[in-house]
Amino acid sequence: MSQTQARSIHDIELPTLGGQPASLSAYAGKVVLAVNTASRCGLTPQYGGLQALQDRYSPQGFTVLGFPCNQFFRQEPGNAEEIQSFCSNKYGVTFPLFAKLDVKGAKQHPLYAILSEFADDAGKAGNVTWNFEKFLVGKDGRVVRRFRPKVVPGDPIVTSAIESLL
Repeated sequence: MSQTQARSIHDIELPTLGGQPASLSAYAGKVVLAVNTASRCGLTPQYGGLQALQDRYSPQGFTVLGFPCNQFFRQEPGNAEEIQSFCSNKYGVTFPLFAKLDVKGAKQHPLYAILSEFADDAGKAGNVTWNFEKFLVGKDGRVVRRFRPKVVPGDPIVTSAIESLL
């Protein structure tokens, strides 16, 4: 099965921010919040909220996965080392970060081809619209909820959705 025909995100392989090969099958059985991130965006402080979710729910089988993206006004220009340093030093990020990827367009990563097929609460599917769009993925690797960028990580709609899957 090709990655674009993947039935769940667990079929996807991609490099970590450190350049090591990784398979999202490592997260089978966990609830995942997949987020496209950027270090120079007005929404960048959401890293703090994402880390708070990681701290609160990881003992129960949850993880945030961060996917840096430089497609929105080049707000993630750094290299892997710069991104890791920024996230760790400024926000104390401990959740996994992956290599920069495209979330839309001709070079859209297969992961985001799967994620973006899922509609948000208003019924709108399609391309990611900005940095910090969030996709809640169940233990089986299938998307169950989509939150647009301005929905902050600590919003009760996010936390209650996470809790319903744990």
